[in-house]
Amino acid sequence: MSDPVRLPFEQVDPLRRAPELRELQSRGVIHRVRTAVDDEAWLVVGHAQVRRLLDDDRLSRGHPAPETAARTGDSALFGGPLGDFATERADHTRMRSLLQPHFSPKRMRALRHRAEALTERLLDDMAEHGSPVDLHTALALPLPVLVICELLGVPYEDRDQFRAWTDDAINTADRARSEQGLGALFEYGRKLVARKRANPCDDVISRLCATDGVSDLEAAGMSMALLLAGHETTVVQIGMGTLLLLANREQWQALVNNPDLVPGAVEELLRASGRGGGIPRYARTDLDIDGVTVHAGELVILDNGAANHDPAVFADPDQVDVTRPAANHLTFGHGARYCIGAPLARIELQVVFRQLATRFPALRLAVDVQELTMRHDVLTGGPAELPVRW
Repeated sequence: MSDPVRLPFEQVDPLRRAPELRELQSRGVIHRVRTAVDDEAWLVVGHAQVRRLLDDDRLSRGHPAPETAARTGDSALFGGPLGDFATERADHTRMRSLLQPHFSPKRMRALRHRAEALTERLLDDMAEHGSPVDLHTALALPLPVLVICELLGVPYEDRDQFRAWTDDAINTADRARSEQGLGALFEYGRKLVARKRANPCDDVISRLCATDGVSDLEAAGMSMALLLAGHETTVVQIGMGTLLLLANREQWQALVNNPDLVPGAVEELLRASGRGGGIPRYARTDLDIDGVTVHAGELVILDNGAANHDPAVFADPDQVDVTRPAANHLTFGHGARYCIGAPLARIELQVVFRQLATRFPALRLAVDVQELTMRHDVLTGGPAELPVRW
């Protein structure tokens, strides 16, 4: 048997699957790999298998011996086991039951109007600044931060500080830095909870504090998890989605000509922007994956980015097509762990691309794609800047 393939794959083109991943995917749906920290794992790259395993109770985020478990990397947040192995299912069910009401259709409808107003204001500023501009700092970064701050009740003026902690927490190269960032973010959440208990408002943190049985530590933990996940991934998706559209001019022009394509286009951009990486899980028991025996305790990486480019499901998967029929993508996961914030992310992305296409039809990249700086030191990746002109 050949030596395991080493992760991460070299990303030659920021807009396409890594050639090594494409070749690996052509040879099967599950492969033995070695992670960035030299631990062995199984990498699953087929859409059907990833979808099924995302909702398989035989896999978990926890591990009975977390100190010795294989890791994907040095991130304290996502590099290894999370949570209590023994109580994980009950803990997860409780968390979702507490958070789901805050993402109800009624609340999301109200947030859509707010997202539209905030986007309009940011684009007014962008137009006033004039071409060229860095879309990352002008729109992709501030909009999700503004929205999540309003939803949670986090002071927007604290954004530079909690953004720095977020960047540290999701760092994949320095475990000490990742742990410090996560700790600082939690301490910030603890202080916010204390303030909300003393002076409650109409926001998620205040409502969590008013919920029977929710401790200060639990409220702080859930709030900061929402703060991090609720803005960081959307920042990246706005940047990557814009980049994909502007690098494929006919797709951008299709949106300009018909903004009603935006909802479907958002789903296609969510699918196409995934370049690999994967979701770590640990086998709770021995199980068979496509004829391969995975033993209890082993690390299984469910690569939803690769699954979103599975040619068995998506014709010409490396091509962006905003008219593609409803994409069965796995960007938000699947099943019991489906991303609770997916409706909010969709709203922000739909608002952004509709307003961009309507107000800036001549928008184009101000530099060649290969000149862009992509982030490789954090979990979410994406462009560090996105110079555009019109």
